[in-house]
Amino acid sequence: MRQFFVISAIGRDRPGIVADVTELIFECGCNLEDSSMTLLGDHFALLILLSGQGEGLGERLQRGCKRLEWDKGLTVFLSPIKGEFPPQGFHPEPDYEVRVVGLDRAGIVYRTSRLLASNGINITDLHTHVEPAPTTGSPVFTMVVDVSLPKAMDRKALKRDLEALAQELQVEVSMTRLPRP
Repeated sequence: MRQFFVISAIGRDRPGIVADVTELIFECGCNLEDSSMTLLGDHFALLILLSGQGEGLGERLQRGCKRLEWDKGLTVFLSPIKGEFPPQGFHPEPDYEVRVVGLDRAGIVYRTSRLLASNGINITDLHTHVEPAPTTGSPVFTMVVDVSLPKAMDRKALKRDLEALAQELQVEVSMTRLPRP
């Protein structure tokens, strides 16, 4: 029976981190199903969904994760996925992008994500970065969020809520429909 796991790993950036982690996946006879990997400051972070089969697979992966911690200096977590995968009614495809841009300040991600969650909206991807404004050098925060809206969502009401939040936070917020593949 096919089993699914998520590996998350982080460590000080250096060449070879991706090779080290994916070598473990390969050695255990597993397949990389989905992943997100990125540089955050001076650390490299990986989130990997993998699948595999066989007796003792979880234990082999866990031993390999410990080896990555000891030998490669990574912090690694292995999480088995229990139950049916993907779950019934799973709707991972985003249909809108929400973009927030403004002077950097605490609470932008929290307030935006809370508004989305309170409307039953699922975040499928979220990226943020801060860079200096070209003329003033002030820190400008940008957040790009891909979301999956409930089918019965009142999009006009959501836009009004986002506009009110933008005014409160003194940021610009836009919501754009994503093209369907």
